[in-house]
Amino acid sequence: MSKFLHYSPLTKKYIMSIAGLFLIIFLLVHLTINIFILPITEGHEEIFRKAVNFMTTNLLIKIMEIFLFAAFLIHIVNGVTLQIQNWLARPVRYKIEGWSHTSFFSKFMIHTGIIVLIFLIIHFMNFYFVKLGLTNPPQGIVPVANNHDFYNMVINLFSNPTYSVLYIILILLLGFHLNHAFQAAFQSLGLNHSKYTPAIKFIGNLYSILIPLGFIMIPLYFILFA
Repeated sequence: MSKFLHYSPLTKKYIMSIAGLFLIIFLLVHLTINIFILPITEGHEEIFRKAVNFMTTNLLIKIMEIFLFAAFLIHIVNGVTLQIQNWLARPVRYKIEGWSHTSFFSKFMIHTGIIVLIFLIIHFMNFYFVKLGLTNPPQGIVPVANNHDFYNMVINLFSNPTYSVLYIILILLLGFHLNHAFQAAFQSLGLNHSKYTPAIKFIGNLYSILIPLGFIMIPLYFILFA
């Protein structure tokens, strides 16, 4: 780990960008499964349960989980070390008017990143660590059959208005983080050109809106209709 921390800032940006893009793809897969918590089609609960069973028992998925956690760790460590290096490189902060050279979202990447990390810890405690038997499943209006009964765990969590509102706020902040992260990842990898940069920016903006919106629809449904 100490050797890793001594990599050049450019190398760290490459590694963080690749890890970030992997996490971006994971979010899309995660939302695709979670959307079936909502009654969008007949048998939605069965579809969700089968998807969860596949994700928790398939050997290939278990191997991918290792890469997923590695991506989280690399992305977090790189982000923090790069930010510290930036602060140390300019101990005297720029005047406020100098901030105009960076986008609104890029100014607060470290702050939204820390909040996303807190969200991940809460999320893991409520689901992943439950699956491993390290924490107890969320209790509420419906009984949880076992450590893999994620459907009823979700119902118990989102039936709590306080949790649902907190979840929505954290997902909105995740959207702010994604807005800059998506474009910055491609730029750090050298994929920055007048021909396709506008398309990357458009897709990044669209992604940072639609993905959080998809996740937010779930607690909103429980707040408004359940």
